[in-house]
Amino acid sequence: MSFATLTDGSFALRLMAITMALAIATLIAGCSSLPPLEGRSESSALPLEAARNTELGQALAPVEAAHPGMAGIYPLPDATQAFATRVLLAEAAEQTLDIQYYIWRDDITGTLLLKALWQAAERGVRVRLLLDDNNTSGLDPLLAELDAHPNIQVRLFNPFVYRGSRVWGYITDFSRLNRRMHNKSFTADNNATVVGGRNVGDAYFGATDGVLFSDLDVIAVGDVVRRVSDDFDLFWASQSSYPAGRIIPEAEPYRDNAGSLPPSLKSALEKALSDPSAEAYIHALKTSPFIRQLTRGELDVTWARTRMVSDDPSKGLGQAKGDALLASKLTTIIGHPTTTLDLVSPYFVPTDSGVKALSDLAAKGVRIRVLTNSLSATDVAAVHAGYAKHRKALLEAGIQLYELKDTITHTGTEDPVGTFGHSASSLHAKTFAADGERVFVGSFNFDPRSMLLNTELGFVIDSPDLAREIASGFDRKVPLQAYEVRLSDEGDLYWVARQTDGTETRFDTEPDSSFWRRTAVGIISIFPIDSLL
Repeated sequence: MSFATLTDGSFALRLMAITMALAIATLIAGCSSLPPLEGRSESSALPLEAARNTELGQALAPVEAAHPGMAGIYPLPDATQAFATRVLLAEAAEQTLDIQYYIWRDDITGTLLLKALWQAAERGVRVRLLLDDNNTSGLDPLLAELDAHPNIQVRLFNPFVYRGSRVWGYITDFSRLNRRMHNKSFTADNNATVVGGRNVGDAYFGATDGVLFSDLDVIAVGDVVRRVSDDFDLFWASQSSYPAGRIIPEAEPYRDNAGSLPPSLKSALEKALSDPSAEAYIHALKTSPFIRQLTRGELDVTWARTRMVSDDPSKGLGQAKGDALLASKLTTIIGHPTTTLDLVSPYFVPTDSGVKALSDLAAKGVRIRVLTNSLSATDVAAVHAGYAKHRKALLEAGIQLYELKDTITHTGTEDPVGTFGHSASSLHAKTFAADGERVFVGSFNFDPRSMLLNTELGFVIDSPDLAREIASGFDRKVPLQAYEVRLSDEGDLYWVARQTDGTETRFDTEPDSSFWRRTAVGIISIFPIDSLL
């Protein structure tokens, strides 16, 4: 075949396509500079005295005074309860709502929460909504309407200037846009906050027939709430947070009839409420005793010393130093476990250095158990590839590995590593317990992305009770809901599924996964991409 033949037909078309793509990328890059931040409004969390004067603050004052220096912690493993808690906090707020999320979907639960924010603003509550811009595609009309409300401010973290395909943004500004804000917090009147692993969307609150994320949040009251508010202020005022009005088109004017919803929000709400799945969430909001129990001091909270850990927002621009990173703060607070470490992470990519650190602990007699997603359960196969290459080394070090099955049955319990659905499930909780004394709950995954690229937020809670709950989950629930990964005498991996009657089923390849999916993961694992996972 001659060179002339190669330059005809498909080769010429491909060359033309590449040339056009490069030209478009160059044009977008030239038109996609970020707007200036000068003149951006300044604001801060509700002052402590004002927070104490709210109904929620006055109700909490006696119990907080009885537990000085401690936080009241209440786990929220149940998906419906986690959703209702957020809406009810929005309804209880009198002065401020400060809200920060990586993902916010315009589905049933996301829309119901947006409605709650709008209604709070209509009552005079100041709402500050900070969203990472990586997952806001299609939300611009809704965000513009919210931002147009005089009591709502919306900001986007590391925004995409070009509002079309996110791919073009990555091509032209990868070093910045590869860094995302993964923090998750929902704070009412600087008195109560929800922090944990859940984003906002049906997959995280159970209102879907697709993959359900087994997750964990906690609601906290006490002094740690003020630390969360201070941290929110740092992110709100950071050089990565842009007022939505400078990034997205303004909302279309509409006729405001005595508190009526704006058009896009109204349309989204009508669509959400037409779904039969919405009924369960409306019912939960009507029947949940949460706010009444909280304000009466009847909520069965655990009072414990609790420290907030977070990344400095300058990490979003690659400017944070080592001691400003959450991973460094975690190491300082947790120290080195001496007896046990139970770790739950959906995206577990330990890297060579992490394997060595865990192996060194195991060599000192620390019992280490890890729960992550199986190949069939994970929603990010590339991350599984980053984990799979390290399994043998971890097992050889004496570390126990469990991989969550993709289909599990509801247990009716509320373990932090429990589940809430009958259909396909994917682990999303990020928690660990060390030495039966300290627990971490937050957004931090044990992977290079959380370590080096994304900003993260969480609590370290000194609570033997919560640590025992996680250990109990590993003892009783995990062996039934996950495959245990083992090494044969020949050094080969195999998987064991345990039944309630004690019988075991062995698999010599990754269970419930296709040949092609396993092959793809094997190929991906060859490439040195751990730092991006």
